[in-house]
Amino acid sequence: MAWFSLILAGLLEAFGVAMINQLHVNRNWRTVVLLIIGFGSSLILLGYSLQFLPMGTAYAIWTGIGVVGGTLIGMIFYGESRDWRRLIFIALVLCAAVGLKLVS
Repeated sequence: MAWFSLILAGLLEAFGVAMINQLHVNRNWRTVVLLIIGFGSSLILLGYSLQFLPMGTAYAIWTGIGVVGGTLIGMIFYGESRDWRRLIFIALVLCAAVGLKLVS
């Protein structure tokens, strides 16, 4: 359950980052509420996960999921570069997260 919570926390962090970007495009109360819900939920789930997982591992995976998710959201929805080098580094972050899971 801790790993599921951690993965969901990372996805919600990426969602929060997307809402920051959306706030620059469309300033309204709905976007602000979604931003607060995204980051707030993410931190609550991260806190829960830290009760069962080592802090360094949990934080690295949470951050990695947020980085990869934010980058992919930027590529898909906001027209950011899809250069092959960016994709390779995204794959490296994912490999590192899987590696941390395997040794934890």
